[in-house]
Amino acid sequence: MPIQVTRSSMPSFEEYCEEIRELWDSHWLTNMGVKHNALTSELERYLGVKHVTLYTNGHLALENVLEAMHFPCGSEIITTPFTFASTTHAIARNGLIPVFCDVNERDYTIDTDKIEALITEKTAAILPVHVYGNLCDVEKIAQIANKHGLKVIYDAAHAFGVTKKGVSTACMGDASMFSFHATKVYNTIEGGALCYSDDALVQVLTDLRNFGLCGEEGRYIGGNAKMNEFQAAMGLCNLRHLEGEIEKRRVAVERYRARLSGVKGIKLCDEQPEVKSNYAYFPAVFDGYKYTRDEVFERLKANDIIARKYFYPLTNGFACYDSFETAGTDKTPVATHIAERVLTLPLYADLSVEDVDRICDIILQ
Repeated sequence: MPIQVTRSSMPSFEEYCEEIRELWDSHWLTNMGVKHNALTSELERYLGVKHVTLYTNGHLALENVLEAMHFPCGSEIITTPFTFASTTHAIARNGLIPVFCDVNERDYTIDTDKIEALITEKTAAILPVHVYGNLCDVEKIAQIANKHGLKVIYDAAHAFGVTKKGVSTACMGDASMFSFHATKVYNTIEGGALCYSDDALVQVLTDLRNFGLCGEEGRYIGGNAKMNEFQAAMGLCNLRHLEGEIEKRRVAVERYRARLSGVKGIKLCDEQPEVKSNYAYFPAVFDGYKYTRDEVFERLKANDIIARKYFYPLTNGFACYDSFETAGTDKTPVATHIAERVLTLPLYADLSVEDVDRICDIILQ
C-alpha cells in the first residue's frame, strides 16, 4: 500500500454512528445544534480557554477574527511567508496588507529579532504562525506587542493540543485560530475554531459566521461559516482519543529521530524546552545532503511514499502578491532557504515503526 504524507484519525465506525444517531430523531443538522454546542463546551474545557467559537474551516475563522478586530482598511499585519496560503490570504481578503517577516533557523517560526524593524504607523497587529507544532517565541512577541500597542493573533493551525509550561496554545495572544481539517492531528472532517478571552468578541464572531445576522437584525456583512452537526460529532469522537493518537505519533517521531539524527546534510528541528508537543509534522531539511530535497522526494515517490514540500513555495512569492510592495522572497532569505530544501515526511497515528524504517532506508541508501 502507498504511504501517504498523512492519514486522517477516525473513531470506530460504530462509535461515530452512535454519536450521530440522535440526529435522525431531531433532524437538526446545522445552525448550532446539540453536537455543536457540546463540542464548544468540551473544547473550552480541554483547552482551558474562556471562549471557543466553532467554524466550518480554519480559514474562515481567521478571516472573521481579523474582521472582528475592526482594523482600518490598509492597516499592516506583520506575519511570515513560511505558512500555508490561507494565512496570507485571510489578511489580504480583509483589505489589510501582509508585511512579511523572516523566520528563524531553529524552528522556522517568525524571527522575533526582526519584527520591530517592520513596525510602522500603519501596523495594527502581529500574526505569527506556530509551524509543524513548533511554538513561536510567545513571550517576546507579547513584549513587542505590548510595547507598541498591537494585537496578536496566532495561526495555530498546527498546534492543537500543544502546551508550554502547562498553558495551552489556545490561551496565547488576543486570539488563536485552529484548523480541524482532516489532515490535522485533531479533525472534525473539515472545521476550525477561534479561541480567545475577550467577552466582547463572542457576539460579533457569532454574528459574522452567520451572515452577519443577530436575530432579524443585519449587523454586519457576514458570511456562512457555521460548523454542522456531523462535523461536530466527529470532533466529539476524536477528542476522546486525542491523547492516544498523539502518543502514537510520538513513537513514529522518535523512530525518525533515531534513524536520521546526526546524518550529515539532514537537519531536524530540536525539541522545544518546556513544550508538550503534538507531533503534528516531521520536517527534514536537506541542506548539503548527497541528494537534493527534490531528488529525495522523487525517490520516495518512486517507492509509493508520498512526502510533501511543505511549505513551498513561500506565500510572498505568489503571483497574486506581485503588486504588493511588501512581497518578494528576497526579503526573507532564511524562509526562502528552508522552503527550497524542506520535506515533511509521512506522519500519522497509524504509521508503523516498520514503515518509518522503510522510509528512512530509502533516504539513507
